[in-house]
Amino acid sequence: MNLKAASLLALTMLAIIPLYADDGAASIAAGGLVVMGHEPRIVMAREVLQISTRKVIVDYDFRNDSDKDITTEVAFPIPDYELDNENYTIKEQGFDDFKLWIDGNPAQFQTEARAFLKNKEFTQLLRSMNVDIASFGHANTTDYLSPDIKRLTPAQRMQLEEAGLLDHNYRKPNWQVQKKYYWKQTFPAHKSVHIKHIYSPCVGSENTIKYELGPEAEADGNNGEWLKSFCMDSRLFATLQKIANSKDNDAPYLYVDFILTTANTWKTPIEDFTLIVERPHLKFPTQHSSVNYVSFCWDGPIEKIDPDHFLAHAVNFVPQKELRIGFFVVDKSAF
Repeated sequence: MNLKAASLLALTMLAIIPLYADDGAASIAAGGLVVMGHEPRIVMAREVLQISTRKVIVDYDFRNDSDKDITTEVAFPIPDYELDNENYTIKEQGFDDFKLWIDGNPAQFQTEARAFLKNKEFTQLLRSMNVDIASFGHANTTDYLSPDIKRLTPAQRMQLEEAGLLDHNYRKPNWQVQKKYYWKQTFPAHKSVHIKHIYSPCVGSENTIKYELGPEAEADGNNGEWLKSFCMDSRLFATLQKIANSKDNDAPYLYVDFILTTANTWKTPIEDFTLIVERPHLKFPTQHSSVNYVSFCWDGPIEKIDPDHFLAHAVNFVPQKELRIGFFVVDKSAF
């Protein structure tokens, strides 16, 4: 079963938490656990993926179908990131709140951070100077000052500047970080291992619906193409179009991306897959109450399991596309 057709959850509630900034920000898509290379002997017997704007929680049951114990490296890879991201802190981009449990117990893991610039690696050079790669030398994202770089000798700083790793005028770190969390995992023969991990997503945001569908949008070359990635049905699209055309109303929205295809590094298919989406309590930035909508692409039925949680289920699932979930907030005065 693939993520092909559209399903919409048009969900209504009174919102209670203030939310939005003025500018849009791109979501940073993380995903699930990967095995180094490809491991055809270990099947993902069960995956339960829970997504909200606050947390991503993933529970797995991995089963070793072979006659021998298998020890391999398992990793949670982080999307590459740079210092000059105005929307997220270094810790947010690095998913620094990643936590891991194995068979119900908190588990330790290692962190690898490597530095690249224009496809050339500079990890060893920075390590030799005791400059922390993942935090850009413990840089301050307000003014980019880095204590690790400040304590270097003039000759060392010049070496980094000549390599392009430091901005000449401001001495701002310029490298790109490739980071992963990883550990050695043993999967006993013909037994299952339960693994759980949690992290906070880097939630994407777009200014408002007017930028996508309003009168100004067509002049800017926008025609709602971006909104198609949420697979919304005609009713929600018509509602948003009405709001975008109005003078007094608007509708901001957030979205969370998740890389589903990381599951394909294991033996496919996922025997039992469950997606649970939590409706957030979002507030439109006015004094009025709000109506919340959630929309995402899914091939199959979606079940409402309680007022704030919705479940999609698949068996023998081989992910072919990634997952994007949109959270739309509409001022009730628009109706």
